[in-house]
Parts: sequence; structure tokens; C-alpha cells
Amino acid sequence: MKREFYNNKDFWAGMMLIGIGGTAIFIARDYQFGSTMRMGPSYFPTVLGGILALFGIYVMVQGLRSKEKFKSKWPLRPLLILSLSIIMFGVLMDVAGLIPALVVLIFGTASAGGEFKFIEVLLLTLCLIGLSVAVFVWALGLNFPLI
Repeated sequence: MKREFYNNKDFWAGMMLIGIGGTAIFIARDYQFGSTMRMGPSYFPTVLGGILALFGIYVMVQGLRSKEKFKSKWPLRPLLILSLSIIMFGVLMDVAGLIPALVVLIFGTASAGGEFKFIEVLLLTLCLIGLSVAVFVWALGLNFPLI
């Protein structure tokens, strides 16, 4: 049996969607489902997880039919930097506040790419911090510590 699907990009995209949908359904299983007219806390994640899983099956089947392969290897450096930036954002939100967490997230994700320009990233960081503080702290009234 040939295992050609291991290098098929749509197969893995479909598997990812099925995994996320299945996880949403699994997590929501202990909550009350309700009905369409009186939705319980499990209704939306279960329905959305089911839709994601169905899309995942469709994408996976289309990938197996097209036999389109990966064109290159996965770059390890950006994958690690992006993952660490997101983890550091989550940790710094509790420890340092919203502004330092956003600085680390934006500079980290920008450095994962090949075209890092400090001035552009600094301006983008300032704009995104201003927008985030305006939307989440002032407009929505979320209790995020800024620093």
C-alpha cells in the first residue's frame, strides 16, 4: 500500500479542520445542548465543530483526489518563532500587561518573516497598541492591565 497522502497538503488541512471540530465537540459535550430556540452553552461549539469537521472531510477528500503534494519542506525557524511569540503573549498578559505582551507578539511574529524592517514594525506596533487599547480597554471595558 502506497502512502502518498502523507505529503498531500489538502489532506493535512482537512485533518486539522476535523481535529479542531472534533475537539470543540469533545469539550462541549458536558454542557447542556438546548434547542434552536433556547440554545444552551454547548449548542454553538457543537454545531460549529460539526461544520468544521464536515468542511475538513470535504477538503481531505478533495486533497486525496487532486494528489497535490507539498512543494517544499516546512521552515522550522518561523514555526518556532511564531509559536513562542504566541506563548509569550499569553504568559506576558498575566505577568506584564497588555502593552508589553503586544510588543513581544508583534515584534516576534514580524521577525519570523524574511523582511524585517525595524521602523515599519515599530510603527505597526504603536498603531496596533493604540487600536487594541481603544477597542478592548476603553470601548469594551475589559479589565486588562496595561503595564
